[in-house]
Amino acid sequence: MEIIQVVGIGLLSTVLILVLKEQKPMFAFLLTTAAGILIFLFLIGKIGTILGTLERVAESSGMEMIYIKTVFKIIGISYIAEFGAQIVRDAGQESIASKIELAGKVLIMVLAVPIISIIIETVMKLLPT
Repeated sequence: MEIIQVVGIGLLSTVLILVLKEQKPMFAFLLTTAAGILIFLFLIGKIGTILGTLERVAESSGMEMIYIKTVFKIIGISYIAEFGAQIVRDAGQESIASKIELAGKVLIMVLAVPIISIIIETVMKLLPT
């Protein structure tokens, strides 16, 4: 039961952070960051399994891999931007966190343009002229 491990890391980190926060706020922040990275690294294997399964399904359905890889990149950008923004927000830097989120959204839009173009072309072909 992986969730028990994740919750255990989270609870243990929280208790230690609360104890450290009063005396050594910098160490508390470092522990917060380390706990977040540890949980993220714990999940990387699970994410890899999901991506591998989706890739096999896409290949067997005849879908072009360029589109599925683009979707994977979009998902990756959203997770990384959210993770980074939360770490910065934990450090009390709301302004920088919102800029990280904005950058993630812009990068997602850049990657989505080719897919959106293909969808519009397909719809236009389906419409009677």
